[in-house]
Amino acid sequence: MQTFGRGSYRPFPWYFEGECQVSVSNLDELCEWLLECEYAHDEALFNDADFWQHPRTFEHLRKGDCEDHALWAWRKLVELGYEAELLSGIWHPHGDEPGGHVWVRFKKDDADFILETVGRNRERMIRPFTEAKVEYIPHAGVDHQFQRFAYFGYMRTFRSPSRGA
Repeated sequence: MQTFGRGSYRPFPWYFEGECQVSVSNLDELCEWLLECEYAHDEALFNDADFWQHPRTFEHLRKGDCEDHALWAWRKLVELGYEAELLSGIWHPHGDEPGGHVWVRFKKDDADFILETVGRNRERMIRPFTEAKVEYIPHAGVDHQFQRFAYFGYMRTFRSPSRGA
């Protein structure tokens, strides 16, 4: 599971254990709740370079970094009946430097969407996959049934420069 990040050492079903205190009944409520949460680095919160919070802890603190927001949202989407994947890789938003990131991809009405859980407005949070995909290079993912998979982007990251692009 280290392909998801240094702090990812628990089995994914663990993030679905126990009762959450926050209930959402639709995608809009999920986004509204996330918009009221604060982005905070693991080093500042836990004195740890990479710590993946359980969604119940995230609900209590209402702050965390990208994987904490994404784990909570992934769980909620699955609870709402969506086919959702938690993805880890590189995010390169227009005008910013690329960096490691965790986000959610989900299917609604036979269309794929990216849920950018740390987006600061509703329009930035949910975008059609076809529009948003240029900003994301997924390395690894886990679906709503806890099946893990790897993407070509993960392999590309470790390709030797002497072998070409």
